[in-house]
Amino acid sequence: MKRPSGGRGKELASVAPLLNELTEDILYDKIWEREQLSKRDRSLITITCLIALNRDQAQGHMQLGMENGLSVEELGEAIAHIAFYAGWPVAVSAARKLKNIVETDSD
Repeated sequence: MKRPSGGRGKELASVAPLLNELTEDILYDKIWEREQLSKRDRSLITITCLIALNRDQAQGHMQLGMENGLSVEELGEAIAHIAFYAGWPVAVSAARKLKNIVETDSD
Protein backbone atom coordinates (compact mmCIF):
# COMPACT_ATOMS: atom_id res chain seq x y z
CA MET A 1 0.00 0.00 0.00
CA LYS A 2 1.05 3.57 -0.44
CA ARG A 3 2.59 5.01 2.71
CA PRO A 4 1.13 8.24 4.14
CA SER A 5 4.64 9.35 5.05
CA GLY A 6 5.74 9.09 1.44
CA GLY A 7 8.40 6.61 2.53
CA ARG A 8 9.94 9.00 5.08
CA GLY A 9 9.29 6.49 7.86
CA LYS A 10 12.25 4.45 6.68
CA GLU A 11 14.56 7.26 7.83
CA LEU A 12 13.96 6.06 11.38
CA ALA A 13 15.16 2.54 10.56
CA SER A 14 18.74 3.51 11.44
CA VAL A 15 17.75 4.29 15.03
CA ALA A 16 14.61 2.16 15.50
CA PRO A 17 14.85 -0.75 13.06
CA LEU A 18 12.24 -2.86 14.83
CA LEU A 19 9.73 0.01 14.78
CA ASN A 20 10.28 0.37 11.03
CA GLU A 21 9.97 -3.38 10.48
CA LEU A 22 6.74 -3.64 12.52
CA THR A 23 5.27 -0.63 10.73
CA GLU A 24 6.02 -2.07 7.30
CA ASP A 25 5.24 -5.74 7.96
CA ILE A 26 2.33 -5.55 10.36
CA LEU A 27 0.66 -2.14 10.13
CA TYR A 28 0.86 -1.63 6.38
CA ASP A 29 1.17 -5.14 4.97
CA LYS A 30 -1.22 -6.92 7.34
CA ILE A 31 -3.64 -4.46 8.99
CA TRP A 32 -4.20 -2.03 6.12
CA GLU A 33 -4.54 -4.86 3.59
CA ARG A 34 -7.30 -6.74 5.41
CA GLU A 35 -10.50 -6.95 3.39
CA GLN A 36 -12.92 -6.54 6.31
CA LEU A 37 -12.78 -2.74 5.98
CA SER A 38 -12.19 -0.69 2.87
CA LYS A 39 -9.11 1.51 2.68
CA ARG A 40 -11.49 4.50 2.64
CA ASP A 41 -13.00 3.40 5.96
CA ARG A 42 -9.58 2.63 7.44
CA SER A 43 -8.44 6.10 6.40
CA LEU A 44 -11.43 7.77 8.06
CA ILE A 45 -10.85 5.83 11.29
CA THR A 46 -7.13 6.62 11.27
CA ILE A 47 -7.64 10.30 10.49
CA THR A 48 -10.21 10.61 13.27
CA CYS A 49 -7.84 9.07 15.81
CA LEU A 50 -4.89 11.18 14.70
CA ILE A 51 -6.94 14.38 14.86
CA ALA A 52 -8.33 13.50 18.30
CA LEU A 53 -4.81 12.82 19.56
CA ASN A 54 -3.44 15.95 17.81
CA ARG A 55 -0.77 14.01 15.94
CA ASP A 56 1.39 15.37 13.12
CA GLN A 57 0.66 12.33 10.96
CA ALA A 58 -2.94 13.53 10.45
CA GLN A 59 -2.01 15.60 7.40
CA GLY A 60 -0.30 12.72 5.59
CA HIS A 61 -3.24 10.47 6.38
CA MET A 62 -5.71 13.11 5.14
CA GLN A 63 -3.87 13.12 1.81
CA LEU A 64 -3.91 9.32 1.71
CA GLY A 65 -7.59 9.34 2.71
CA MET A 66 -8.42 11.50 -0.29
CA GLU A 67 -6.55 9.03 -2.50
CA ASN A 68 -8.60 6.28 -0.83
CA GLY A 69 -11.86 7.99 -1.79
CA LEU A 70 -12.61 10.55 0.93
CA SER A 71 -13.62 13.99 -0.31
CA VAL A 72 -12.53 17.33 1.13
CA GLU A 73 -16.16 17.88 2.14
CA GLU A 74 -16.28 14.57 4.04
CA LEU A 75 -13.04 15.37 5.84
CA GLY A 76 -14.38 18.81 6.74
CA GLU A 77 -17.55 17.21 8.09
CA ALA A 78 -15.51 14.72 10.13
CA ILE A 79 -13.42 17.57 11.56
CA ALA A 80 -16.56 19.47 12.63
CA HIS A 81 -17.93 16.32 14.25
CA ILE A 82 -14.66 15.61 16.05
CA ALA A 83 -14.66 19.12 17.54
CA PHE A 84 -17.43 18.15 19.94
CA TYR A 85 -15.75 14.94 21.09
CA ALA A 86 -12.03 15.69 20.97
CA GLY A 87 -12.00 19.45 21.47
CA TRP A 88 -12.17 22.62 19.48
CA PRO A 89 -8.41 23.30 19.31
CA VAL A 90 -7.59 19.94 17.72
CA ALA A 91 -10.41 20.40 15.20
CA VAL A 92 -9.11 23.86 14.27
CA SER A 93 -5.60 22.43 13.86
CA ALA A 94 -6.97 19.67 11.65
CA ALA A 95 -8.93 22.16 9.55
CA ARG A 96 -5.70 24.11 9.00
CA LYS A 97 -3.96 20.90 7.88
CA LEU A 98 -6.79 20.16 5.46
CA LYS A 99 -6.68 23.72 4.14
CA ASN A 100 -2.95 23.33 3.57
CA ILE A 101 -3.56 20.15 1.56
CA VAL A 102 -6.26 21.79 -0.56
CA GLU A 103 -4.11 24.86 -1.23
CA THR A 104 -1.05 22.73 -2.06
CA ASP A 105 -3.07 20.51 -4.41
CA SER A 106 -4.49 23.53 -6.24
CA ASP A 107 -1.01 25.00 -6.97
